[in-house]
This record gives sequence, structure tokens and C-alpha cells, in this order.
Amino acid sequence: MGVFSRMTDIINSNINSMLDQAEDPQKMIRLIIQEMEDTLVEVRSSSARVLADRKAAARRLEQINSEAAAWEDKARLAVSKGREDLARAALQEKHAIEEEVAVVEAELQATDEHIAQLNEEVGQLQQKLTDARAKQKALLMRSKTVESRIKVKRQMQREKLDDAFQRFEHFERRMDNLEGQLEAMDIGREVPPDLAAEIDALQEDERINDELQRLKSELGEGDAGQ
Repeated sequence: MGVFSRMTDIINSNINSMLDQAEDPQKMIRLIIQEMEDTLVEVRSSSARVLADRKAAARRLEQINSEAAAWEDKARLAVSKGREDLARAALQEKHAIEEEVAVVEAELQATDEHIAQLNEEVGQLQQKLTDARAKQKALLMRSKTVESRIKVKRQMQREKLDDAFQRFEHFERRMDNLEGQLEAMDIGREVPPDLAAEIDALQEDERINDELQRLKSELGEGDAGQ
């Protein structure tokens, strides 16, 4: 009963729901498939024993039916010979055997029902196994597709990043060129700092000389008046 109970649990299980709740759907479905395959092996082994038992019961039924028929023939013979006592005893043996016939027939009927149920459950389990294998194949394909898409996305992002840096470097080169052009335009226009300072000093010295000459003139005019 343990094998059939476990098999029924698998048959009644919702594979999609189990996969939705699993952290690793691929691992989960591998376990489901392995469980189903192991169960099928056990069920087929059990089925072989059930079928063997049925064949033995069928042979036993055939044998006791033959024995019952033989006792009836003996009862007929006794009646024909006027031996009613022997005929009665033969019929009692026949009835005893017929009781065993009823037991064996009931056993065969139960075995046939068991085999029919077994065939139905195995068929359902086989269908579930087929569905699980198809789901496994679909998940594998989806996994490969997702991995490929992620790889492409990462490559595209890397290319965009490289392109952004190239644009930035291009802009820097343009600014360097513009600054170089600006500096080139100013070449030769600026007076060296030292030369400018000397010229300014000469101008300052000239002003001082003028002031000094003015003061001397003023002082000379003052002396002449005295």
C-alpha cells in the first residue's frame, strides 16, 4: 500500500504549483521525475507479483472446478448403482470444494480489480511523468534563453558605457584644441613682464626728475627775490 499511496500523492500533486513555490524549479522537477521513475519501477515489480498470483489463483480455480466435476460424476455413478449413501457423500465433497471455488473466484475478482486500478494509476503516473519531462525541457530552454538575453544585455550596456567614455574623450580633445587655438592667438601680443617693469620704472624716474626740476626752479626764483 505504501507504493500505491506514494504514487497517488504524486499523481494528485500539482506540478506547476510545486514549481512556482520552489526556490530552484529545475532541481525540483529533477527530484519529481526521479521520484516518479523510482515509483514506476516499484509498481511494475509489484504488478509482476500480482499477475503471478492471479495466474496461480486461476490455475487453482481450474483445478478445484475439475475436482468438483469429478465428485459429481462419482455421485452420478453411485446413484446409477443404487448406492445413495455413496452418492450423498460424493455430493458433500463436491459442495465443500464449491465453497473453495467461491473463495478463489472472489480472490480473482479482487485481483482483477486491483490490476485494473493499478493499470489506471500507472497510466496517470506515466502521463504525469511525460508532462514533467516536457516541463523540464521547457525550463531548460527558458533558462538558456534567459542566460543568453542577460549576456546580450550586459554586452550592450558595456558597449554603451564604452561609447559614453569615447564621447567624453572626444569632447576633452575638442576643448584642448580650442584652448590651444586661443593660446596661439595670444602669442606675441603680450610684453614680457620684466620689460614692462623697466619701462614703468623709466616713466616713474622721468616724473620724479620733472618734479625735482620744478622744485629747484621754484627754490631758485625764491632766492633771487631775496
